[in-house]
Amino acid sequence: MKPRLLLLLLLTFLAVACSRAPQKDAPLRVGMELNFPPFEVKTPDGTPSGVSVELAQELGVFLGRKVAIVDMPFDALIPSLKTDKIDLIISSMTSTPERAKSIDFSDPYVSTGLAILAGKNTNIQSIADLDLSERRIAVKKGTTAHIYVSQNLKKTQPLVFDKDGTAVLEVAQGKADAFIYDQMSILQHSLRNPDTTRALLAPFQKESWAIGIRKGNDPLRNDVNRFLADFKARKGFDALGDKYCGEHKKAFAALGIPFYF
Repeated sequence: MKPRLLLLLLLTFLAVACSRAPQKDAPLRVGMELNFPPFEVKTPDGTPSGVSVELAQELGVFLGRKVAIVDMPFDALIPSLKTDKIDLIISSMTSTPERAKSIDFSDPYVSTGLAILAGKNTNIQSIADLDLSERRIAVKKGTTAHIYVSQNLKKTQPLVFDKDGTAVLEVAQGKADAFIYDQMSILQHSLRNPDTTRALLAPFQKESWAIGIRKGNDPLRNDVNRFLADFKARKGFDALGDKYCGEHKKAFAALGIPFYF
């Protein structure tokens, strides 16, 4: 092979390799749906805020990288991660075996579970009371509650919505018998709708939230796990809980239910 041709091939290979290599100065693109208070929300002026936003920012400081929050629908997060549109998912996402088939997860950082928002005048007392043909159960699309209902409540009629607020409204108006979601959200929605709903907060399925990472990116996953261990040791999660979830922590304590962190 001629030297000039060999040099050209070598330069082309290096250019392609460099284009695919992660750039140290590139921002860490963190995907989340900013519609899940107090974890992922927007302030009135559109600024990302909440537990997950601050967690992402702390991760950026730990890694020495700027952070870019990318807001998108929850069910678009995993496809966006797989197609390299984002680098991480920090969006109150439950680590499940099914999701772990397509993405990797960090160590868990939150312990929670699925709970029930029931209509005020229904006779629902537990998950066992939902699997009836006449029941209409609201769920948010793509969540573990959606998966649970599909796999376990074969008799019920699922009502699938893109927004949890819409699902809650169905219960408040008597169009759905119950809404299944995470404990804190169920508590918040019951407090906002005390005349039409009631919360059954004891989790019927325990879950853990983790940070989603693209398959095979072990260096980033190791860095994220080191950060989570360090942040926990520094009582960072306790501080975020006190800042954003103080009233919820008190409510959980009054019911004798362990809080998230």
